Amino acid sequence: MKGFIKDIEELAVKNEDFRRVVYTAKSCQLVVMSLDPEGEIGMEVHKLDQFFRVEKGTGEAILNGVQTPIREGFAVLVPAGTNHNIINTGNVPLKLYTLYAPPNHRDGVVHHSRAEAEADSEYFDGKTTE
Repeated sequence: MKGFIKDIEELAVKNEDFRRVVYTAKSCQLVVMSLDPEGEIGMEVHKLDQFFRVEKGTGEAILNGVQTPIREGFAVLVPAGTNHNIINTGNVPLKLYTLYAPPNHRDGVVHHSRAEAEADSEYFDGKTTE
């Protein structure tokens, strides 16, 4: 089967890794993430568009310095060139998924922690899931 059809909420909520690339297509990439309490993605900016959806927990989205509380059910769309961060402000892991368009990471990559992700300097290499 070509494509991805699964319960993304279940995958996101069960995920315990900082970042896990679930599926990579030519023009977009699906990733699940888990941020520990007080954890964050870290301030960053991409040359691509990014979408986040919160499945569990509470946090704060920062886009170009504007801080906005987020919680389960919230979506955050980060246009290319926007300085951004997602921070877990709650006391349970913040579970979310994100879409990069185009892809940003190597297909199938798993980063168990933010430190591991920051130590990995490789980015999308053009290889897709199928």
